[in-house]
Amino acid sequence: LVRVADNGCGISAEQLVLAVASHATSKISDADDLFSVRSLGFRGEALASIAEISHFQIRSRQSDDEAGAEMEVIGGEIRPLAPCGAPVGTTIEVRNLFFNTPVRRKFLRTTQTEMGHAIEAFTRIALAFPDVHFTFAHNGRTLHDLPPISDWRERIAKLFDADLAGALIDIEGQDGDVTLRGLVADPSHSRGSNRMQYVFLNGRHIRDRALQHALGEAYRGLLMTGRFPIAFLQLNMPPEMVDVNVHPTKLEVRFQDGSRLYSVLLGSLRRKFLSTDMTARVGKADAEQAAGNSAAGGSGPNAAGSRVDAAHAADSELSDWARRQLPGGSNTATAGSQQARLALQYAANPRGIPPFKPFDDGRPSFAPSQTTAVAPPGDSTHAAPATARLPGEATVDRGGER
Repeated sequence: LVRVADNGCGISAEQLVLAVASHATSKISDADDLFSVRSLGFRGEALASIAEISHFQIRSRQSDDEAGAEMEVIGGEIRPLAPCGAPVGTTIEVRNLFFNTPVRRKFLRTTQTEMGHAIEAFTRIALAFPDVHFTFAHNGRTLHDLPPISDWRERIAKLFDADLAGALIDIEGQDGDVTLRGLVADPSHSRGSNRMQYVFLNGRHIRDRALQHALGEAYRGLLMTGRFPIAFLQLNMPPEMVDVNVHPTKLEVRFQDGSRLYSVLLGSLRRKFLSTDMTARVGKADAEQAAGNSAAGGSGPNAAGSRVDAAHAADSELSDWARRQLPGGSNTATAGSQQARLALQYAANPRGIPPFKPFDDGRPSFAPSQTTAVAPPGDSTHAAPATARLPGEATVDRGGER
């Protein structure tokens, strides 16, 4: 059983049948509304799809009605409408999901996995609307009871933990009618994936690669490789500036001016970090991590920092060698030697990683289209054969690691 209830304005008895009809919606009145969607749902597919593959029941009552109305749908078959006692608002109950599609039912994961998906969906909607009271109960036990609040940090503390909420930094930015506000964690709180990056556009949870890249760029040099920042961001803009009707789940959207959003986010983060003593925060995080490594049998109190220093030292040594391959040890290749040109390229970019272009115009990141990696005499670690690559694509071969 899955039950969702609210205390909203309710649905009239005459409209209940339309509520479960395919492609019927109250969110838009004409086709032009699709270009300025202000609601979360507008396709009229959710209830109709669920009612097709479950035992579905809906009860609703408006404030000026003496009694509510109840309707059942069994596998898409609508049963007669009946009066019922109900509080103001709407309650939907779903039982026996996929009872008439056993093949689909086999694709359900374990109870714990499906429960995790339900909690994640609840978390997103609860973060998007902190001014709404949400309750999440499972098997008679209340897992979350979130009263309405005005401080987003309090909602985050309830959903995650107080230590994380206390370590968050307020950020805000604006570019005309595009506004940004949110909370980001200092480097001592990071994750091994980007799942803790919650971005909401006009109250809708979205995922956007360019915005995720802007977050990574802002934290460049503050986090170890493979770590991702934690962020809770709210973006607001006129709905006509974004198309939300491009993905089945509406998780991905299309912006009219994506680079503008990228600049607002990256600029706001960098300005905030420049005005905040992030160096002290990073030092504290490194010290705590090193202490933990030492207690767990690590290589000493500076184990974490030593690994970073060793990596930088290795790159510096390789860059120095590359510069020595140039005529006269200069930093400019004037003799036209292929080895000199490659050495200069390697000295400027020892890791061979081109800059990321979130809004690539199709031109290659850098030339030439074919390159040969060279290695110091007697060192086969960084040797690589000639490798052809497509425009805009870089291939790096360092000891078999690609």
